[in-house]
Amino acid sequence: MGSALLVGGDPGIGKSTLLLQAAAALAAQNKRVVYVSGEEAVAQVRLRAQRLGLGEASVLLAAETNVEIILATLENGPPPDLVIIDSIQTLWTDRVDSAPGTVTQVRTSAQALTRFAKKSGAAVVLVGHVTKDGQIAGPRVVEHMVDAVLYFEGDTSHTFRILRGVKNRYGATDEIGVFAMTELGLEQVANPSALFLDQRDEGAAGSAVFAGMEGTRPILIEIQALVAPSPLGTPRRAVVGWDASRLSMILAVLETRCGVRIGANDIYLNVAGGMRINEPAADLAVAAALISSLTGAPLPSDSVYFGEVSLAGGVRPVVHGSLRLREAQKLGFKSVSTGRIGNADRNSGLAVSEFTALADLVGRIAANGKPREAQREEW
Repeated sequence: MGSALLVGGDPGIGKSTLLLQAAAALAAQNKRVVYVSGEEAVAQVRLRAQRLGLGEASVLLAAETNVEIILATLENGPPPDLVIIDSIQTLWTDRVDSAPGTVTQVRTSAQALTRFAKKSGAAVVLVGHVTKDGQIAGPRVVEHMVDAVLYFEGDTSHTFRILRGVKNRYGATDEIGVFAMTELGLEQVANPSALFLDQRDEGAAGSAVFAGMEGTRPILIEIQALVAPSPLGTPRRAVVGWDASRLSMILAVLETRCGVRIGANDIYLNVAGGMRINEPAADLAVAAALISSLTGAPLPSDSVYFGEVSLAGGVRPVVHGSLRLREAQKLGFKSVSTGRIGNADRNSGLAVSEFTALADLVGRIAANGKPREAQREEW
């Protein structure tokens, strides 16, 4: 329908694998698909396709970086249904006198390919590399040119990948796709919550299950915290998968509003499975995991946590509470700790503990904890 899409992601995350599998799937539906690689030779792309079990797919392959040659070839034959350009940073055009990958070359090349998509009716997918701060390299005007911008995210040390839409002229951006990287490429994960919790350390202090949302999709994720006495003058703070400044805020609230002396310790926080959480609803789960680790009190293995913590020490309700509760109940959880919820959600089948103040949750967890001295004696 003449659309242009931009797909970005870290090197080695699986962008080319995803698009090669998508190209093969569309080719199997008798669509005319062209895959143009500016980074690999045709033989290399074909070898990767054979490794993925896609060697027999009728996808047209080309290795070229000159935009004029690419467009002339595409316009010369039957109109394609899908064109994949891997990647936009390798292309160059005769209209601009600069090196490939520069701002001018990327902008001009993307403009020419987008114009071809609108004129021909083909869907053009541009692969883009990202910078160190996670933004797609090149001018931001490229993101304004295209009709949709997708980010392929994940940790190369984990098997899970997330395809997230950040712009979509033809629909909503609140949906994600979850995939697992296997020997035969990427496979869709139908129930990511079960996989993220599969290796959970039940009974260990510092582990809390967060009932989160990825777009409109509820997902349960384990949050791990480790609070340890610091031998340094300046305690360490290490955060993986969450906002470090948000952690500092939670620590300040625990110190000031709840009377918990935690700031002098080393703090380590990790979101299991390589996920990254962006919503403030994780505040309560993070606070529960921190207090659990500090006091040595394991949290109930059948309980989930969600709620936003205010600077005044209150616990605020969050949106999509019913979806979060339904996902927790589906996976066998029995109780939930959160802020205030509606009457309908109280009848979800879960034992609901509503907290208006973070200090109340801290007191409940600490009541089951052990002093540091008792923990050391057990060691």
